[in-house]
Amino acid sequence: MLVKRIFSQRLFTFILFSLLGLITFLGVQSLSAKATLATDRMRTQVLTTNLLVQQGKAFYEAGQFSEAAKIWQQAADAFAAAGDKLNQASALSNLSLTYQQLGLWNQAKDAIANSLSLLNTDSSPLILAQTLNIQGFLQLSLGQAENALDTLQKAAAAYKKAGDQPSIIANLINQSQAMQALGFYRRAANTLEQVETSLLASPDSIIKVTGLLNLGNTLRVVGNLDKSQQVLQQSLEIAQKLGLPGATASIQLSLGNTKRALAKKTAALNIIQTPQNETQAALELYRQAATSQSRNTRIQALINQLSLLVEIQQNSDAQTLLPTIQQELNDLPASRTSVYARINLAQSLMKQSAVNSNPQQTTDIAQILAKAVQEAKNLEDRRAESLALGTLGGLYEINQQLSSAQTVTQQALLLAQVIDGSDIAYRWQWQLGRVLKAQGQNEGAIAAYTEAVKTLKSLRSDLAAINPEVQFSFRESVEPVYRQLVGLLLQNGDKVNQNNLIQARNLIESLQLAELDNFFQEACLNAKPELIDQVDRTAAVIYPIILSDRLDVILSLPQQPLRHYSTNLTQNQIEETLEQLRQQLGRPSSSRQQIVRLAQQVYDWLIRPGETEIKNSGVKTLVFVLDGTLRNIPMAVLHDGNQHLLQQYNLAVAPGLQLLEPQSLARVQLKALMLGLSESREGFPPLPAVEKELQQIKAIVPGTVLLNQEFTGESLRQQINAAPYPVVHLATHGKFSSSADNTFILTWDGRINVKQLDAFLRVRNQVRGQAIELLVLSACETATGDRRATLGIAGVAVRAGARSTLATLWPVQDVATATMMPQFYRELATHGKSEALRRAQISLSENFKHPYYWAPFVLVGNWL
Repeated sequence: MLVKRIFSQRLFTFILFSLLGLITFLGVQSLSAKATLATDRMRTQVLTTNLLVQQGKAFYEAGQFSEAAKIWQQAADAFAAAGDKLNQASALSNLSLTYQQLGLWNQAKDAIANSLSLLNTDSSPLILAQTLNIQGFLQLSLGQAENALDTLQKAAAAYKKAGDQPSIIANLINQSQAMQALGFYRRAANTLEQVETSLLASPDSIIKVTGLLNLGNTLRVVGNLDKSQQVLQQSLEIAQKLGLPGATASIQLSLGNTKRALAKKTAALNIIQTPQNETQAALELYRQAATSQSRNTRIQALINQLSLLVEIQQNSDAQTLLPTIQQELNDLPASRTSVYARINLAQSLMKQSAVNSNPQQTTDIAQILAKAVQEAKNLEDRRAESLALGTLGGLYEINQQLSSAQTVTQQALLLAQVIDGSDIAYRWQWQLGRVLKAQGQNEGAIAAYTEAVKTLKSLRSDLAAINPEVQFSFRESVEPVYRQLVGLLLQNGDKVNQNNLIQARNLIESLQLAELDNFFQEACLNAKPELIDQVDRTAAVIYPIILSDRLDVILSLPQQPLRHYSTNLTQNQIEETLEQLRQQLGRPSSSRQQIVRLAQQVYDWLIRPGETEIKNSGVKTLVFVLDGTLRNIPMAVLHDGNQHLLQQYNLAVAPGLQLLEPQSLARVQLKALMLGLSESREGFPPLPAVEKELQQIKAIVPGTVLLNQEFTGESLRQQINAAPYPVVHLATHGKFSSSADNTFILTWDGRINVKQLDAFLRVRNQVRGQAIELLVLSACETATGDRRATLGIAGVAVRAGARSTLATLWPVQDVATATMMPQFYRELATHGKSEALRRAQISLSENFKHPYYWAPFVLVGNWL
């Protein structure tokens, strides 16, 4: 659902800062009560300002932010007239917080700047701390994560001076989010551990319960779902023990969200069986939270329960719940909460309506959204109004009321742009593109889609980084924008002009980058635009992209215009063929004739239409920028009817040329760090041929060997930094997954995931200024049942600091690997990486003829 998926990170951070803001409100009242009243006039003035403070607090808590902003401005003016700079500053900081809720960023910046100008180091440390906290969140919202972290750390010092331990804990949670945005994962994890330690050491109290609740929510936001569940369970047990029904309901709601996220994560990783127990547990927690005395908690729990019931297609239960929700909404005062509740309700009903095709339900949904639009207008909440209008536009689009859909979507987009709400603007740009395309206005559709992609690029850190709900909805809320635009640009077949081909190729590169950002949950990759002529004049690049109704291929040959061709097959047909081929390749007992038949089919899609031009160009290397399930297929196995592609060309896979550093391997300096496990560890079977493999490689390439007990995480880190090894060879178990946390290599003393490996290698690059030329992972495999697992190979390749990575697509027979790897290093002494690999694979295929043995080796990254 739109509100919960895309905005949960921002809204949750608002909750944390709002909690601190509420303390500020109380601080104003307390300070005012201490004022010396010399006259009745002064007493009346103070009482008036106190009333304004209470009104502002009430409006803010009710989600009536426009009214709250007016009151806070009046309070600030009243304090200014009284010469009370301290409380004026406090009111202005609360005004800034309220403007941030409304998405009025310029006004928010002005208010916080005015607040800080009234404060100094001698001011009340509590008000200074809370003002700095609000400034920190503003900076984080504006993408200024480094400034935000600095500001939040200053706020922490002020809180410490004020002796406000609960606020220090909340501040540390906010700091961890800034660290996450900056990519400081280890620091963020340590900070959250520090928070947990402090909370668990404190006596049971409402403060401890709230702190654990906030920590659990933050852990969910940063993707640590198992830990989030554990912390929220602790918070729940304490709340129940202390008899705190309000807090208990809030925790049940949050715990339900975490369990739902766990179920969604499992489904997103394409694991065969989604854990129904997590889904059912989430439903039960929502039911319990729906008994809360708090209207806001109650309606959120009911709405979440409904959306989950619709998601798992328990439509009769969803229908039973509807009257209760409608009654709750009717009783709920107008606020952002009520607007968002109506939008979320409408989105659930739209999903259900798409299945049931119920005209009456469509009318009901339109009325719900019309009410949400009107409430948002009355509240002067333009962000909420944009969301409501955009959702209404989506309803019109579903019902093919395209003219109305266009008008309403344009209104929603304008509002989003006025408040600089890029995180929702891209959705309305995308929606507008779809609507214009449906009306045959392709030029306007391309323009709208292009703007959506530009907006997405500006939101890289917000969309890709922290929020797991965004991560798991990437395939439905981000990826289609790129694919549908590529489809529009290439829809004229052979008549596509060069400008459209260039734009489409750049989009495919950008999609690769966005997928890797999403894999790492951070915008960590720096693209460097490269053209094939600049990388290698003897290489061609092939860009296939799988669309819903066809497979498009862009062919880039050196010093030639781009070429384009299409195959009209549905996505399901393409993926079914690819899956059959992958299954056949993964079994040494499968029929080679069946493999050749399927491999020839894929050859006909990717190579055959450009076969003549490729041969005539004289290229020696084919570089594939692969899409989707094509990544699961080794291009070496493609077959033209006479021979495999491996026998004709050097082959490489690139996660986009923008991520390459074109540089040949300096063979005169070839030296390797070789590490391996031959014994069984953590339930993984032994690899008895590893010892022989490493001994043979060491006889060819000088270097250091660490085997079994010598191969630990710490020894890897030390050796990588001790000497500038151009080659790192890891002969050990490992797994590639579509989740960075589940992509790892096995050492004697545990697992090293891709982010930890990156941390090891990044230090080396910073200290020595030398990238690893080649990282070899000779016994790793892709996760079974995870259709996007090969993202893990590309992830290791681009984050390990290595210019090239040699990996395998499935578990390879131990002896075959030990045979091929030494041959690869012999060839590497006189040939480039891709040619050395080809020669070694051909040599292996002479004794191990089935593609199961020689095909899974893929070179990712630079092939020179």
